[in-house]
Amino acid sequence: MNSESNNQNQTNTILERPSPEKSKDGVSKISRKRYVVKSFEAKLNQQRTRGERMADYLTKLFGSISFFIFNLSWFLAWVIWNSGLISVFPIFDPYPFILLITIVSLEAICLAVLVLMSQNRAAKIDKLRSEVDLQINLTTEQEVTKILSLLKLYLEKHGFDLKDDPELERMLRQIDTWEIEKKLEKDLSEN
Repeated sequence: MNSESNNQNQTNTILERPSPEKSKDGVSKISRKRYVVKSFEAKLNQQRTRGERMADYLTKLFGSISFFIFNLSWFLAWVIWNSGLISVFPIFDPYPFILLITIVSLEAICLAVLVLMSQNRAAKIDKLRSEVDLQINLTTEQEVTKILSLLKLYLEKHGFDLKDDPELERMLRQIDTWEIEKKLEKDLSEN
């Protein structure tokens, strides 16, 4: 029960809307206060776990030119130190620099995991956005079709003959999403 109410709270957080308020005459209207719609990303960023926040921060840090220059400088200093070019420093990782290779490999593994964690979160946000876009587009298509059918009725009632308009008839048909999906799958399989 507790997780069910938690999921409901998350849904409500993501789909916030301005609350209507009553005017003096009792008619409901949208609040005149400035309402800023938060993006899905901003809302989901607020719900990140500590690990996700850390992964995002480290990905941002490690994806910078500063980190690249730091790594390049570190590797160059390591190679110069262990090549014996400076006789003052004792060589602790002689050529072929096995210790350096091990450290670089471990760094690559950690960076890859951090990047994958951040990409998974970004994919989750993109999937949510595309699902919302699809639902909005389908709803809009239904509303436009309804408006067209009402407009057609209105015009016919006022003496306009619209029977010979094939484009209007095509526009009045509901879009078959299953048919579109099949056509897209076919087109994609041919490429």
